Amino acid sequence: MSIDVLPETHSRPEPRRSQQHSPQGGWWIGGLLALSVVAVLASAAALLPGALSSGETGSKLTHTIRRGDLVVTVTEQGTLESGNNTEIKCDVRGFSTVTWVIPGGTVVKPGDELVRLDTKVIEETVSLTKTNLHIATATHARTKANMAKAEIAIDAYLEGRYRTQMKRLQRELAIAETNLRTADKMLNHSKLMFKRGYVTELEVEGNAFTVTQANLELKVKKTEIDVLERFTKEMELETFKGNLRATKSKLAADVAGLKMEEARRARAEQELAACVITAERSGLVIYPSAAAWKDAPDIAEGVTVRKDQVLLLMPDLSKMQVKVGIHESIIDRIKPGLIARVTLPDRTLETEVSSVATITKPAGWWTGNVVKYDTIVELPSEEGLKPGMSAEVEVIMATHEDVLTIPVAAVVETEEGRFCWVQTAERAERRSLQLGDSNDVFIIVEAGLKEGDEVVLNPAAYIEEAQTDALKTLDEAEPSESDSSESSTESRPEETSTNE
Repeated sequence: MSIDVLPETHSRPEPRRSQQHSPQGGWWIGGLLALSVVAVLASAAALLPGALSSGETGSKLTHTIRRGDLVVTVTEQGTLESGNNTEIKCDVRGFSTVTWVIPGGTVVKPGDELVRLDTKVIEETVSLTKTNLHIATATHARTKANMAKAEIAIDAYLEGRYRTQMKRLQRELAIAETNLRTADKMLNHSKLMFKRGYVTELEVEGNAFTVTQANLELKVKKTEIDVLERFTKEMELETFKGNLRATKSKLAADVAGLKMEEARRARAEQELAACVITAERSGLVIYPSAAAWKDAPDIAEGVTVRKDQVLLLMPDLSKMQVKVGIHESIIDRIKPGLIARVTLPDRTLETEVSSVATITKPAGWWTGNVVKYDTIVELPSEEGLKPGMSAEVEVIMATHEDVLTIPVAAVVETEEGRFCWVQTAERAERRSLQLGDSNDVFIIVEAGLKEGDEVVLNPAAYIEEAQTDALKTLDEAEPSESDSSESSTESRPEETSTNE
């Protein structure tokens, strides 16, 4: 927090500027007044031993109430950054070790090396994927040949083996029919000759057996033909078709496996190439900002990085900005468009607030458990602006024109209200005040004073009545502060365990 009060003149005073946390909140003004009272009492005890026992002692410092402009500001420290950064990320899967990284702040040209990652594991992966690709290629070729063989096997069976079997059975059937006719003729002839007495009955019975045997052979051949046509042929065709479908599925699997191995090899080679990261354009290279709880950036030689981690940034120097944290007590007063003055080491720029975060980052021990909201202030495009430059941002929250103001040091806050002591010809007279907006030095007087009144500065150091009111206020505030301290002490172990 900083205070910048311009000197007053007898003519209309210049605007007074100061940083504060809650200009309109009564607790803020009360806090300022309480701190002023403590400082005054300490000074009085050291320098004016009789101040606490006399009604009015010594010569009093006074301030003449005048009208003027009061400017309420908040000032925060920050650093310059680019609003448009080109991120250099790690494209290697898993975790990799950085073997070399370009120094931050280097100006590079397209093709310049920025980061090198360890390649031992990826080189082994490339070798393995080459072997697997050869195996997958051989398997695919073998399955493709089996596919062609399975397609040919169906026609080969129908036009070859099946037709051969059928013709053989048909020939054997014809022979069996001929044998049966011949046997019938022999049987009829033998019966005629038996009636004439030329042959014996035994010869007739032999010819009858031959007819029976020929008839059975004829039935067997007909059955074989029927089985071949109705069952064997269908079974063989289903077997060949099943083999064809299985081979097609195997071929599809091998094609997919081959593509997968090709993709793996290409990816491994791509990742091997990605182990050397080069600049795609000219520009300045910087390291990403380290996390709030870390002492160093995440990128350095020997550290382990992961895929998609931002390793480096190439900022656009034509779009610079400052990001500052605004305390939660006054964030409601910070709006886009408010005038902001950015003080750099070599210049001061007039700009305005660009955006205010609607949510805050979680507070932690690294922020002192102070809750702040990120506020962006964009800077005009100028030469010489670089990331990391320190900047002081002063945001003008309010400007009050032609108002009565009173110094904070002249006000005492009590249970009954806020008071000051006006110096008259006879004595210092107590006045009740109605106060408005304020900064660290002055408060707007809405009622209780008029222009030209002389108010006593540090009244508790000179006026017994002011001393009594101030001591009462301190006595009543001490128990609550003690309770707050005890509560804070009790909560610390829990916070510690949570952080752990």
